[in-house]
Amino acid sequence: MSENMRPFLAQEYDHILFSYHGVPGRHIRKSDTTGCHCLQSPDCCEKASPAHAHCYRHQCFTTTRELTRVLGIPAEKSSISFQSRLGKGWLEPFTDIRLEQMPGEGIKKLLIICPAFVSDCLETLEEIAIRGKETFMQAGGEEYTMIPCLNTHPLWVEAIAGWVRQVDRLQGIQML
Repeated sequence: MSENMRPFLAQEYDHILFSYHGVPGRHIRKSDTTGCHCLQSPDCCEKASPAHAHCYRHQCFTTTRELTRVLGIPAEKSSISFQSRLGKGWLEPFTDIRLEQMPGEGIKKLLIICPAFVSDCLETLEEIAIRGKETFMQAGGEEYTMIPCLNTHPLWVEAIAGWVRQVDRLQGIQML
Protein backbone atom coordinates (compact mmCIF):
# COMPACT_ATOMS: atom_id res chain seq x y z
CA MET A 1 0.00 0.00 0.00
CA SER A 2 2.83 2.40 0.77
CA GLU A 3 4.26 1.95 -2.73
CA ASN A 4 0.80 2.53 -4.20
CA MET A 5 0.58 5.81 -2.25
CA ARG A 6 4.13 7.07 -2.79
CA PRO A 7 3.65 8.74 -6.24
CA PHE A 8 0.68 10.76 -4.92
CA LEU A 9 2.71 12.08 -1.99
CA ALA A 10 5.12 13.71 -4.44
CA GLN A 11 2.47 16.33 -5.26
CA GLU A 12 1.76 19.31 -3.04
CA TYR A 13 -0.94 18.57 -0.45
CA ASP A 14 -2.12 19.96 2.85
CA HIS A 15 -3.48 16.77 4.37
CA ILE A 16 -4.12 13.09 3.72
CA LEU A 17 -7.33 11.55 5.01
CA PHE A 18 -7.41 7.80 5.63
CA SER A 19 -11.08 6.91 5.19
CA TYR A 20 -11.93 3.46 6.51
CA HIS A 21 -15.18 1.60 6.10
CA GLY A 22 -17.40 2.37 9.07
CA VAL A 23 -18.92 -0.22 11.38
CA PRO A 24 -21.32 0.08 14.29
CA GLY A 25 -19.68 0.60 17.66
CA ARG A 26 -21.61 -2.38 18.98
CA HIS A 27 -19.62 -4.63 16.60
CA ILE A 28 -16.38 -3.30 18.05
CA ARG A 29 -17.61 -3.94 21.59
CA LYS A 30 -18.77 -7.47 20.65
CA SER A 31 -15.31 -8.32 19.29
CA ASP A 32 -13.66 -7.18 22.54
CA THR A 33 -12.30 -10.43 24.01
CA THR A 34 -11.76 -8.75 27.37
CA GLY A 35 -15.32 -7.44 27.50
CA CYS A 36 -14.15 -4.18 29.06
CA HIS A 37 -11.70 -2.37 26.79
CA CYS A 38 -12.94 -1.37 23.33
CA LEU A 39 -14.70 2.01 23.12
CA GLN A 40 -14.59 2.37 26.90
CA SER A 41 -12.43 5.49 26.56
CA PRO A 42 -11.54 7.80 23.67
CA ASP A 43 -7.94 6.51 23.71
CA CYS A 44 -8.71 2.80 24.07
CA CYS A 45 -6.74 2.01 20.91
CA GLU A 46 -3.62 3.58 22.45
CA LYS A 47 -3.76 1.51 25.66
CA ALA A 48 -2.23 -1.96 25.42
CA SER A 49 -4.83 -4.71 25.51
CA PRO A 50 -5.33 -8.27 24.26
CA ALA A 51 -8.55 -6.89 22.71
CA HIS A 52 -6.46 -5.25 19.97
CA ALA A 53 -5.93 -8.59 18.25
CA HIS A 54 -9.58 -8.57 17.15
CA CYS A 55 -10.41 -4.85 17.15
CA TYR A 56 -11.09 -3.35 13.72
CA ARG A 57 -10.78 0.23 15.01
CA HIS A 58 -7.37 -0.50 16.55
CA GLN A 59 -6.25 -2.10 13.29
CA CYS A 60 -7.31 1.04 11.37
CA PHE A 61 -5.26 3.24 13.70
CA THR A 62 -2.28 0.86 13.51
CA THR A 63 -2.43 0.70 9.70
CA THR A 64 -2.48 4.49 9.47
CA ARG A 65 0.33 4.90 12.00
CA GLU A 66 2.54 2.41 10.12
CA LEU A 67 1.81 3.86 6.68
CA THR A 68 2.56 7.40 7.85
CA ARG A 69 5.75 6.18 9.54
CA VAL A 70 6.98 4.27 6.47
CA LEU A 71 6.12 7.15 4.14
CA GLY A 72 7.41 9.91 6.43
CA ILE A 73 4.06 11.72 6.60
CA PRO A 74 4.04 14.16 9.54
CA ALA A 75 1.35 13.32 12.13
CA GLU A 76 -0.28 16.73 11.75
CA LYS A 77 -0.77 16.14 8.00
CA SER A 78 -2.94 13.03 8.36
CA SER A 79 -6.10 11.88 10.04
CA ILE A 80 -8.63 9.04 10.07
CA SER A 81 -12.34 8.99 9.33
CA PHE A 82 -15.01 6.37 8.71
CA GLN A 83 -17.34 6.20 5.72
CA SER A 84 -20.63 4.46 4.93
CA ARG A 85 -22.65 4.64 8.10
CA LEU A 86 -26.23 3.51 8.47
CA GLY A 87 -28.01 4.94 11.49
CA LYS A 88 -26.58 5.93 14.87
CA GLY A 89 -23.69 4.57 16.86
CA TRP A 90 -21.18 4.05 14.04
CA LEU A 91 -17.45 4.77 14.34
CA GLU A 92 -16.53 8.44 14.13
CA PRO A 93 -15.45 10.84 12.82
CA PHE A 94 -17.58 10.47 9.70
CA THR A 95 -15.82 11.01 6.37
CA ASP A 96 -18.58 13.11 4.81
CA ILE A 97 -18.65 15.47 7.80
CA ARG A 98 -14.85 15.78 7.86
CA LEU A 99 -14.79 16.58 4.13
CA GLU A 100 -17.21 19.41 4.77
CA GLN A 101 -15.17 20.76 7.71
CA MET A 102 -11.63 20.51 6.37
CA PRO A 103 -11.58 23.54 4.02
CA GLY A 104 -12.70 25.71 6.95
CA GLU A 105 -9.67 24.40 8.87
CA GLY A 106 -7.31 25.56 6.12
CA ILE A 107 -7.05 22.20 4.36
CA LYS A 108 -7.45 23.14 0.70
CA LYS A 109 -5.42 20.40 -1.04
CA LEU A 110 -6.54 16.98 0.10
CA LEU A 111 -5.39 13.45 -0.63
CA ILE A 112 -7.79 10.72 0.42
CA ILE A 113 -7.31 6.96 0.52
CA CYS A 114 -9.57 4.06 1.53
CA PRO A 115 -7.17 1.47 3.04
CA ALA A 116 -9.93 -0.96 4.06
CA PHE A 117 -10.59 -1.74 0.39
CA VAL A 118 -8.23 -3.68 -1.86
CA SER A 119 -10.08 -2.70 -5.04
CA ASP A 120 -12.15 0.28 -6.02
CA CYS A 121 -15.88 -0.35 -6.07
CA LEU A 122 -19.11 1.63 -6.05
CA GLU A 123 -18.47 2.63 -2.46
CA THR A 124 -15.02 4.10 -3.05
CA LEU A 125 -15.78 5.53 -6.48
CA GLU A 126 -19.27 6.96 -5.96
CA GLU A 127 -19.14 7.79 -2.26
CA ILE A 128 -15.55 9.02 -1.99
CA ALA A 129 -14.29 9.93 -5.48
CA ILE A 130 -17.52 11.59 -6.67
CA ARG A 131 -19.71 12.69 -3.74
CA GLY A 132 -16.75 13.22 -1.42
CA LYS A 133 -15.05 15.48 -3.93
CA GLU A 134 -18.25 17.47 -4.46
CA THR A 135 -18.64 17.95 -0.70
CA PHE A 136 -15.02 19.04 -0.23
CA MET A 137 -14.98 21.40 -3.21
CA GLN A 138 -18.34 22.99 -2.34
CA ALA A 139 -17.03 23.65 1.18
CA GLY A 140 -14.10 25.62 -0.25
CA GLY A 141 -11.53 22.97 -1.10
CA GLU A 142 -9.24 23.58 -4.07
CA GLU A 143 -7.72 20.19 -4.92
CA TYR A 144 -9.06 16.73 -4.12
CA THR A 145 -7.18 13.62 -5.13
CA MET A 146 -8.40 10.15 -4.33
CA ILE A 147 -5.56 7.66 -4.20
CA PRO A 148 -6.89 4.51 -5.86
CA CYS A 149 -7.11 1.25 -3.99
CA LEU A 150 -4.50 -1.41 -4.67
CA ASN A 151 -6.54 -2.74 -7.63
CA THR A 152 -3.96 -4.15 -10.07
CA HIS A 153 -0.81 -2.60 -8.58
CA PRO A 154 2.02 -5.02 -9.49
CA LEU A 155 3.15 -5.50 -5.88
CA TRP A 156 -0.41 -6.36 -4.79
CA VAL A 157 -0.85 -8.82 -7.68
CA GLU A 158 2.46 -10.46 -6.75
CA ALA A 159 1.42 -10.69 -3.08
CA ILE A 160 -1.83 -12.44 -4.00
CA ALA A 161 -0.01 -14.76 -6.40
CA GLY A 162 2.46 -15.61 -3.62
CA TRP A 163 -0.39 -16.47 -1.24
CA VAL A 164 -1.97 -18.71 -3.87
CA ARG A 165 1.34 -20.51 -4.47
CA GLN A 166 1.74 -20.92 -0.71
CA VAL A 167 -1.75 -22.44 -0.35
CA ASP A 168 -1.07 -24.72 -3.31
CA ARG A 169 2.14 -25.96 -1.65
CA LEU A 170 0.34 -26.54 1.66
CA GLN A 171 -2.49 -28.40 -0.03
CA GLY A 172 0.05 -30.52 -1.90
CA ILE A 173 1.70 -31.46 1.39
CA GLN A 174 -1.64 -32.26 3.02
CA MET A 175 -2.70 -34.45 0.09
CA LEU A 176 0.46 -36.62 0.37
